[in-house]
Amino acid sequence: MKQKLLILFILGSSFLHSQNLVWKTNMIDALKMCDEQRKPLLIFFTSSGISQSIQNEVFATRDFLDWSNKNIILLKLDLSDTTLSPEDREQNVKLKEALGIEELPKVCLATASIRKNKPMINKLGLLDYNFGGAKKWISDARMILNGE
Repeated sequence: MKQKLLILFILGSSFLHSQNLVWKTNMIDALKMCDEQRKPLLIFFTSSGISQSIQNEVFATRDFLDWSNKNIILLKLDLSDTTLSPEDREQNVKLKEALGIEELPKVCLATASIRKNKPMINKLGLLDYNFGGAKKWISDARMILNGE
């Protein structure tokens, strides 16, 4: 019984940590935040029916929550989201293509800003999910962000 309670506690706390992530879902809102906070952008391209490994093993961790809150703006673009307007859906697909995203899920790290009412995105690098957990993934992200 104690083991079951411990497992439920661990799963529950992991769920709560993932709920503290603040994902923007609108590109313009995310770009404005990048501009205001002078932080790079993490764009998570996803869709329904694909692997959840990166979300479960990286994004749902305390390590990722702490790192992302201090270092980046999170933008989640679900390309299967049926609630999006046709314009937003087209904008997301064009961004995916412009950044060279071919397979999902994929993360793009970029610098972003708005200049003269025009969005500017500079791709720094792409990241997949690889075994090794959140700390390894964050280390790989830091290398891209630091130009290493």
